[in-house]
Amino acid sequence: MNNVLLFKGSFQSAKNRSGGGSITLKKDEVFNVQSMDDRLEELKEIYHFFEGETYIHGALVSVQYKSIVAKSNRCQIFLAKGSRSPSESVVGAKFVTSHHMKKHAFTHFVHLETLLRTIKLLQCVRDIIAKDYSGAITSEQFNALYKDYSYDQKITKSNFKKVLFDLSHVESFYINESDLRSVNGMQLVTLYETEQDPVDLLKQFGIKIDRRKMIDHTTVYMYENEARQLSEKAPYLISMSLNDFSTLDTLDDEITSNREEDLPIPHPTNEPVIGVIDTLFNENVYFHEWVEFHNMLSPDIPVSAIDRHHGTAVDSIIVDGPKGNPSLEDHCGRFRVRHFGVLGHDQVSSFTFIKQLRQIIDDNQDIKVWNLSLGSIGEIHDNYISAEAAIIDELQNEYDVIFVISGTNKKRNSNDSAKKIGAPADSLNAIVVNSVGFDGKPASYTRTGPVLSFFNKPDVCYYGGEAGHDIHKKIIVCTDFGGEGVCGTSFAAPWITRKTAFLIYKMGLSREAAKALIIDAAASWSTSSVSPEMGYGIVPIDINDIIHTKDDEMKFILQGVTNQYETYSYELPVPIVDEKYPYFSRAVLTYFSKGDRSQGVDYTSTELDLHLGRLKEEKEVPKILSLDGNKQADRGFLNLSEESARKIYRKWDNVKRIFDAPKEKARPKMAYQTRRWGIKIYKKGRTSNADGTLTFAVVVTLKEMNGVNRIDDFIKSCELRNWLVTELDVETRLDIYNKQEEEIDFD
Repeated sequence: MNNVLLFKGSFQSAKNRSGGGSITLKKDEVFNVQSMDDRLEELKEIYHFFEGETYIHGALVSVQYKSIVAKSNRCQIFLAKGSRSPSESVVGAKFVTSHHMKKHAFTHFVHLETLLRTIKLLQCVRDIIAKDYSGAITSEQFNALYKDYSYDQKITKSNFKKVLFDLSHVESFYINESDLRSVNGMQLVTLYETEQDPVDLLKQFGIKIDRRKMIDHTTVYMYENEARQLSEKAPYLISMSLNDFSTLDTLDDEITSNREEDLPIPHPTNEPVIGVIDTLFNENVYFHEWVEFHNMLSPDIPVSAIDRHHGTAVDSIIVDGPKGNPSLEDHCGRFRVRHFGVLGHDQVSSFTFIKQLRQIIDDNQDIKVWNLSLGSIGEIHDNYISAEAAIIDELQNEYDVIFVISGTNKKRNSNDSAKKIGAPADSLNAIVVNSVGFDGKPASYTRTGPVLSFFNKPDVCYYGGEAGHDIHKKIIVCTDFGGEGVCGTSFAAPWITRKTAFLIYKMGLSREAAKALIIDAAASWSTSSVSPEMGYGIVPIDINDIIHTKDDEMKFILQGVTNQYETYSYELPVPIVDEKYPYFSRAVLTYFSKGDRSQGVDYTSTELDLHLGRLKEEKEVPKILSLDGNKQADRGFLNLSEESARKIYRKWDNVKRIFDAPKEKARPKMAYQTRRWGIKIYKKGRTSNADGTLTFAVVVTLKEMNGVNRIDDFIKSCELRNWLVTELDVETRLDIYNKQEEEIDFD
């Protein structure tokens, strides 16, 4: 077995040197006066509506496009305030299905003067087309306009072209309205962001809200009658809504009990601490010394044994899981737990949970790995992230922590053939874990992704037991009632939490590297697409199968920070044999993107695009021949739709996996004159205020086609290229960890 290698070296960076190209239209496209009249009528109706609705001092205009559009194909002049980009006014985004096609729809908040300017520009272009082009202009006429062509000073050529460019992508304008009149119970209502204070704005509709009911600057905790009142008086203000009280998805199957006497366990010493947020904990179990319990419930709330059941079971896996499940011995050792009991066994208020969650993380910044094996029985929404997932993503970025979250379960005997996962398993930065039985197949209670109709969730899966009465198909846990056989994603996630904690605490890896290693190990050399039930695959049981590779494989971790358009290195000296590269290759990139819940389906703010492979010089310019043939950053025209870029290259996803899978008759690849490999990461933001700096990790695996171990040659050649190469040796890393945790007694 070879150790995983940790590379340290300097990346180079560069700004985006490409300028914006000229505006052109698709071949054979025709613009006629009729279609312009339709758009004009829609815009005028919106203007007149909001001219009478003076509460928000502007207009909320939704723009439906003809397809899923790239940032470069969105409005360039429609709804633009002066010289600003229209993207600055976007306050919501969703997918709609029209004519069996998925399409983008964006909602903008603009002043009435801006809306009126758009109407006048479109009217001007419409009149020119009617007069000078007999009511229709073709793309050939558009692309052939002379530089000095003018239209009696009414509109510049640049604006004329921008109006037609926008029309070529826009399908309609409308006012988006949400109906909450049939809601039941408390609601978390998110308003579209306007220039008005939400509390003051709601007062104008007779709805008085205490500021303490605000989760963030646009999300309000509302009573049922308040939500209905808002829906009746101003449905155009409602961006999204969620039921506040979620029925919890905890134990989802009958429990097989097998009471045992107290089991031996040593006293805790300097073991790493994992944070657990769950139901309450039973302080009478055999491993109670390993758990520091904090009851977050009000003293007035009565507590029964069932309220301690789920949390205690989860802790038993994290602390001492292999004791009751020897077939799942992961060699991660034991972990201490700091446990926060935030609820009983049945229901939880999302509002209360979110408030507590921030306080818990803020008060316990020494903990870097958190387990959350709770989730809603309700399904996630197609067009926006849950409030719980959004706060978890925010906290992960703010405090440099990582959450491992269970993928939630279907109820036993459920008739739902495919039920979407529940909040907060839609957290994009967390590691979300689904469950398989010991046969390696998805468990009967499995729920599915993706998230926001696009993002791959769950990330991975693990053994969580299977429904039924067979104790041998269960996960054995310790609870109030002794040893028990249980099943559920709640009991798959803690095993992955153990592995994540081992990699971060004991191996000293970053959260990005730990997540990438786990996903890479689950995916292995599989060429199949990501499963909506199993994610990238089943994580290996033994931690050694994650931090070691086979003798014919070389696995290394690259970590860096990107704050410009390009971050790259052309100095990866992969060993050459007979002027060729005899390797199959794969790589996983992970990063923790910030998210903006108000942006709906365009939740992630930053895109990192991975290019990795052989280096070739073309006209004295280095070019990386990426493993997946990715040409998104190549110069010149690329005939690739936004939808295809998302599907093929996972554009905007915060996990990228590329590979050159093993094939029986594969031949070594040519080594070009550079005799090196390169890596380049392109950083793009949705808005001007996207992440300035992002930390990333890339796990690369090279498999020798002929079974030869070339790791020594690889290490030597990398060191010659000024890379500091460290082997991820378990014994050495554990010695370092233990020395760091030693208490020094100053006499």
